[in-house]
Amino acid sequence: MAEDGKQGGCCSGGHHHCSSSHEHDPGESNAGMRLLPVVGAETAAAGALSLAHADVYRIAGMDCSSCAKSLEKHMRTLAAVQEVSVNFSTGKMQIVQEGLTDDAIVREVSKAGYSASPLSRGKRGQAKQSDKVGTVLAVISGVLLGLGALLSLGGLPEAIAIVCYALSIVVGGYRPARSAFYAIKSRSLDMNVLMSVAAIGAALIGEWQEGATVVWLFAVGNWLQTKSIEKTRDSIRDLMDLAPAEAWVKRETGLVRLPVEEVGVGDVIVVKPGEKVPLDGDVITGESSVNQAPITGESIPVDKQAGDAVFAGSVNESGSLEVRVTRLVEDTAIAKIIHLVEEAQEKKAPTQAFVDKFAAMYTPIVLVLALLVILLPPFFGWGVWGDWFYKGLELLVVACPCALVISTPVAIVSAIGNAARNGVLIKGGTSLEKAGAIDAIAFDKTGTLTVGKPRVSRIDAGKGDEDEVLAIARTIEEHSRHPIAQAIMDCAVGRQIASLEGRDYRVLPGKGAAATIHGQTHYAGKPALFAELGVSTQEWTEQIEALQRAGNTLVMIGTAQKILGLIAVSDTVRDKLVAAIGKLKAAGVDEIVMLTGDNRGTAETVAKQTGVSRYFADLLPQDKVTVIKQLQQDGKTVAMVGDGINDAPALATANLGIAMGGAGTDTAMETADIVLMADNLEKLPHTVSLSRQALAIIRQNIWFSIVVKLAALVLIFPGWLTLWLAVLSDTGAALIVILNSMRLLRTKE
Repeated sequence: MAEDGKQGGCCSGGHHHCSSSHEHDPGESNAGMRLLPVVGAETAAAGALSLAHADVYRIAGMDCSSCAKSLEKHMRTLAAVQEVSVNFSTGKMQIVQEGLTDDAIVREVSKAGYSASPLSRGKRGQAKQSDKVGTVLAVISGVLLGLGALLSLGGLPEAIAIVCYALSIVVGGYRPARSAFYAIKSRSLDMNVLMSVAAIGAALIGEWQEGATVVWLFAVGNWLQTKSIEKTRDSIRDLMDLAPAEAWVKRETGLVRLPVEEVGVGDVIVVKPGEKVPLDGDVITGESSVNQAPITGESIPVDKQAGDAVFAGSVNESGSLEVRVTRLVEDTAIAKIIHLVEEAQEKKAPTQAFVDKFAAMYTPIVLVLALLVILLPPFFGWGVWGDWFYKGLELLVVACPCALVISTPVAIVSAIGNAARNGVLIKGGTSLEKAGAIDAIAFDKTGTLTVGKPRVSRIDAGKGDEDEVLAIARTIEEHSRHPIAQAIMDCAVGRQIASLEGRDYRVLPGKGAAATIHGQTHYAGKPALFAELGVSTQEWTEQIEALQRAGNTLVMIGTAQKILGLIAVSDTVRDKLVAAIGKLKAAGVDEIVMLTGDNRGTAETVAKQTGVSRYFADLLPQDKVTVIKQLQQDGKTVAMVGDGINDAPALATANLGIAMGGAGTDTAMETADIVLMADNLEKLPHTVSLSRQALAIIRQNIWFSIVVKLAALVLIFPGWLTLWLAVLSDTGAALIVILNSMRLLRTKE
């Protein structure tokens, strides 16, 4: 069995013993590359197929998801439109069509009461929209309403005041009425329909001031909601401005300033002190300290030198760097972060999907009830028709579930935006909800709890030659990419020990590897491998036990007849790991488990150092799956944390897959449920706490919305609720829900 881990390691000439370990499987390589589980992958894939070549437009003026549905239905009535998807959370419309120009699409969106602007994917600096027309109309409507009220108080003829109220209704209600018309035409009911009916109804029964007040409050409420929601949408949009638009490119004639879109892979760019890195690349000359916080969330600058990778958007703080570009502008880590986060914000969480279904049934039911309230009591002679008509209008206004529908998506967008700015990619509402519900985390050891860059700490050849043992080990290991094999290779190179002539290389999964050298089969692997071969390890017992107690992984070298020597390899626990695990426990994760293929003694040493609750040692890949399943059977919601390359079965079995080091790993960024962009665990406690807070805020929003609706419904029938108060309760509740959700934007570690 091979532990997860990064390649690397170096030979230590001394005999120090680090208290961490690696299980050994020299044959394991990227052939075992995993695909982490993606919740709802089938649905996402279907959507991606139909909208893969869609034109994208930013939509302004939507105040809840029912508006998005109405716009969708309207656009589908056009013969040229093949597929359309409008997402309220991100304020975007994706449309597949033939023959329509941008202007034609913008006009059609305008008919439905919203404004649209083309949005080219991959282009930076998209301007934020402002609905100036809506603002002007709301102001004029308010002035006319106030003027009408003043005229009424001044004792002037009532007809003059009514004219002002009527003009206020027309000016403020023009756009809602237009949207209502197209909503009804496309067979959908939204707030615009309900408000338009309420305003017209109030005018019909002579309540002109009431109707004007309803229209104006609705306009102001929409304006406030739109402004607030845009702030949550901008939480990730601001990342677009992090990377500079131009780069200093090295040419034969000198440095040339070029737009980043014109810089190709392989070009050499120069990043001066104090400048931002414009594109992803590898440093070829120079040394500097680089602040990678915008990408990985790391608060401390990272030292860079030749051979190290740098990311677009990071800040070069000291020395000048020459960087060879490895990715085009549209493929940089920051571009992928923006794209993946916006995709994540478009995915509905289970709670949101349930609320949307509930709202879809709830609105028509209440509309029918409103009609019954208007018609039945007067028919049976219970009261005056005008009074019941007024109560029916109030019920219509209260019927709109805006606050309820908006309760989940705004919270999710805010939380995902916050996480992205802190170097964590949460891949959708489902992943966010699961992260908030986890009560057990299983960590792979190598490359996750430990650094994953082992070093040879000791070579023991007994009465033989250490160099000969190392030469044999190098010969067997040079066909492997496993971290322990790499550590042995590095040590051999450092000592200038050449490999021997070998053939018939074999991998012994979970045990080691073998090769034929000088006509005889030689083995490198666990002590247990030689026990299976029938080779006595008795004379090595004391060394094996001592080294394993010290946290070393042992690679025995020998033949089917005798052991030639052993090589001890050690790893180190990650910095700040103990503090991170302590914070996870404080956040409510009551079980933290370490999974390893190492022997029990080594596992116990690492467990004591890290503070994990339990550890499982001597595990083969299938055994890790068994442990995950057992935790789930015990009623735990389990997250599995790995480095994004190996341990596919365990990661797929867990409720939530979390990958580390995503900034440099495309596979992890594309496939994990949650990606920690930096190669550390410091951000995991913040992610769990943020997710739990998001779930709490969603619950608060839902209950608050329901309570406000019930209270308004109760107040209708005694006659204590006026029409304008009904509007105020609806728009006010929606605004409070939005502001409550926006608290997630300010949540800090």
